[in-house]
Amino acid sequence: MSYKVIRAGESRSFPESHAFIESANVSGDAWVYLGVNAGQHFSRERADSSRAEFVLIELENECLGSYVEEAATVEKRSQSSKAFGFARFRLGKSDPSNLIELVVPAKPDADAMAAARKIFEDAGFIVAVCGDFPGRIVNRLVRPYYNAALRRLDEKLATASDMDMTLRMGLGYPEGPIELLERTGLDEHFKVTLALYEALGDSAYAPARRATNAFNRSKLGD
Repeated sequence: MSYKVIRAGESRSFPESHAFIESANVSGDAWVYLGVNAGQHFSRERADSSRAEFVLIELENECLGSYVEEAATVEKRSQSSKAFGFARFRLGKSDPSNLIELVVPAKPDADAMAAARKIFEDAGFIVAVCGDFPGRIVNRLVRPYYNAALRRLDEKLATASDMDMTLRMGLGYPEGPIELLERTGLDEHFKVTLALYEALGDSAYAPARRATNAFNRSKLGD
């Protein structure tokens, strides 16, 4: 199926050229809203986008339901069953990964969902399907772990190098949490955890002290 890309600001999922973008067609049957303002752009064009076979909206950590009506009635539900969210997982300032998290509404159209998944897989991505929750799969799972590592470092459980080495050697992780966060940006970790903490109210997501300080230093640099 052909698709067209509608840009709405800088894209975190596709900061550079990619085969997925290059394969788009201005007269495509499906519409892909790309960029930090993708949801708002879709909301303004909701009536026009109803002509698309399906719609994909790039998300940060917010819910798809921020832009697509969550209707309980069958009549209204049909209008939102072909709209999906997505994000290409990217840890902080590192390059985007090959994982696409595809966010589905409560009652997705099965054919539209299969077609949406296929256009990503045809571009070489691995697709994980998830429900419409803040932070999706990876961030919901790993951010409390990173926060815990930062807090244990503050408590002087061990040095950063010993904590990282223990997790690499003991659990087979390719990289320890402290070195990973410092490489990809503690300030970026702060932004994600703050968004999840505000959305979920779970203290496990409350930004760790070191991440908060890193974010404050980055603002001074700006």
